[in-house]
Amino acid sequence: MSHDDAATIRLLIVDDHPVVRDGLRGLFADEPGLEVVGEAADGTEALAVAAATHPDVVLMDLRMPRRDGADTIRCLRATHPAVRVLVLTTFDTDRDVLPAIEAGATGYLLKDVARADLLRAVRAAARGESVLSPTVATRLVKQVRTPAAAALSQREVEVLTLVARGLTNREVATQLFLSEATVKTHLLHIYTKLGVGDRTAATTAALERGLLHLRPEQ
Repeated sequence: MSHDDAATIRLLIVDDHPVVRDGLRGLFADEPGLEVVGEAADGTEALAVAAATHPDVVLMDLRMPRRDGADTIRCLRATHPAVRVLVLTTFDTDRDVLPAIEAGATGYLLKDVARADLLRAVRAAARGESVLSPTVATRLVKQVRTPAAAALSQREVEVLTLVARGLTNREVATQLFLSEATVKTHLLHIYTKLGVGDRTAATTAALERGLLHLRPEQ
């Protein structure tokens, strides 16, 4: 279920560095529609705080003591299916990116992201939209090892490319001169072909299978 844009987005910040948590809390403090409801220094603490605060979006580092990010994401998705996890880390290596995406992360950003882009990504994640930094998207493409089982049509590729860049169904429809209902139908066909159930999984699967090639926007 997508998050209501009119509602306040509840945020949980998970990072083992106090200065990073303080900085993020300060960044969100005066931003309308966003509220930091909790902080955690590691994955184990994150699960406990999430159970107590019921966040909409968890902003999470990956390399932490006690319980790493990918395992924490997997547990969060299992115990709080509606929560969206937005990875915010300094690492974009295969050992970091792939486990996090496979565990159910809604997005993956690097810590050099611009403030405006981070705020936009949090709101997109709350709506259930996939947000991948260009370097991460490129890395996922390079993981292609086998041809796809089912090919996507040119139109389906166009729709999924825009979805992968964080556009809403309405924005995709406007850009491709389609109705919103037609975009939804294309997405359902994409999900069926790829054997997935949501936008993030479709983006990940298409990138891994070489069906989608994202270039950093100019």
